[in-house]
Amino acid sequence: MRVLGVDPGLTRCGVGVVEGAAGRPLRMLGVGVVRTPSDAELGERLVAIERGIEAWLDEHRPEFVAVERVFSQHNVRTVMGTAQASAVAMLCAARRGLPVALHTPSEVKAAVTGNGRAEKDQVGAMVTRLLRLDAPPRPADAADALALAICHIWRAPAVNRLQQAHAAARAPRIPVRKVTR
Repeated sequence: MRVLGVDPGLTRCGVGVVEGAAGRPLRMLGVGVVRTPSDAELGERLVAIERGIEAWLDEHRPEFVAVERVFSQHNVRTVMGTAQASAVAMLCAARRGLPVALHTPSEVKAAVTGNGRAEKDQVGAMVTRLLRLDAPPRPADAADALALAICHIWRAPAVNRLQQAHAAARAPRIPVRKVTR
């Protein structure tokens, strides 16, 4: 499974591609940050993020896109920027018919470190270890994008089984009549 992880942000949008499967070694295919100038108009910034994500999708051809779920913060401007960048990532994936998974920060931290309240440096250290890198990716947004991809690779099989079970439970039951002669 090849996953593009996106840690959305208006100034720095972390992106990272990981390939692997649950229970198997993981391999980083690329990591970086799409940057936009803070003094640019919002529309220009969103277009720059779109172009950056599209370039990553073209280059790495992921099968899934994992995006950090926007969570409530005290700073409304930060939440809005994060939500707008997140929407751009989802739009880019949807145009290509790629499935998008949203993961909360605590889900990602728990999947990668075992602690849903882990600090950024702990996440970076575990990403470095899991992907057998020489040093943690910088800035932290890049490491977070890789953590999102890892989280999705590890959680997707269980989530898929759960969704299939729910779908089967909701499926209409057709009564079977016994035919006797």
